[in-house]
Amino acid sequence: MALTLNAGTRLLVVAPHPDDESIATGELIQQVRLAGGEVQILLLTNGDNNPWPQRWVERRVRIGLDERRRWGERRRTEVGEALVRLGVDAQALWPQGWPDMGITTRLREALDDSLAILLDRLDDFSPTVVALPALGDRHPDHSAAHVLTRLAVARWGRQAPEMLSYLVHGHEVGTGGKVKLDSSVGLHATKMAALACHRSQMALSGKRMRRLADRAERYQWTPGSSATSDSAVLPWQPSPLLQGWLHLSLVDGQGIRQWSWREAPLARDGQGRHVLHGLDPTMEGPRFVKLHMNVPSPWIFDRWGWCELHVV
Repeated sequence: MALTLNAGTRLLVVAPHPDDESIATGELIQQVRLAGGEVQILLLTNGDNNPWPQRWVERRVRIGLDERRRWGERRRTEVGEALVRLGVDAQALWPQGWPDMGITTRLREALDDSLAILLDRLDDFSPTVVALPALGDRHPDHSAAHVLTRLAVARWGRQAPEMLSYLVHGHEVGTGGKVKLDSSVGLHATKMAALACHRSQMALSGKRMRRLADRAERYQWTPGSSATSDSAVLPWQPSPLLQGWLHLSLVDGQGIRQWSWREAPLARDGQGRHVLHGLDPTMEGPRFVKLHMNVPSPWIFDRWGWCELHVV
């Protein structure tokens, strides 16, 4: 699919962390600016819960609240520098300071407040294109940001912008159309120069970050969706040994509902799949569900993540 950019283009990039804007959308941002369009970045966290690069750079072991806050301020300064490299005024950055590694918790505990912030930005900027993290991104902040953005756009009530999902962590999934940007040596070099502004991250993970940013920018065109059934098939077949630890979170235009796996309104269909019942068939808009365990883990990536429910 082709993406048409012109002076009327208004691109809103939803970035969970500093550096996502450069890794995933560095060339898209430049192309919008070259076409005469406007760009804003909604930065959800300051990336302050990032202990290993901070230990490496600052040569410290213990990281307390003051150290985390200082690290987040450093990363926010770096993203401002990166945007200037990409041709965007630093005033186009809208940092929210949400907890790093905490967007899923915020979604579950403060859904309406979170959506209100996104709706304010939509009202103020009126984007024609929204670049948002992919639902299938394995980082929990990224997938939760996708869910929040989709719900906010569905609630907005104006003409929906084109929504382009970008992937940073994981492999491409989804059934929507693919959008691949035309690139050039100059655009890519500027993108990599913007990435280099994130010095706090490049010090320990430069090779990995350059590899992520060196990929051609591809986006999944994300159409709107409507829920029209009172039940939906879940994509997971969790082991019975885990089911006592598992929880389901369901979120849609009506809010969020949460159950333990054994208390959720589930049944098996003729193919042995788990089907979630009791959904409102009159509700329009996207509907998402997350399977998770409320067990602390050093592993930051989601095992199951969020998925968008499809009707039976």
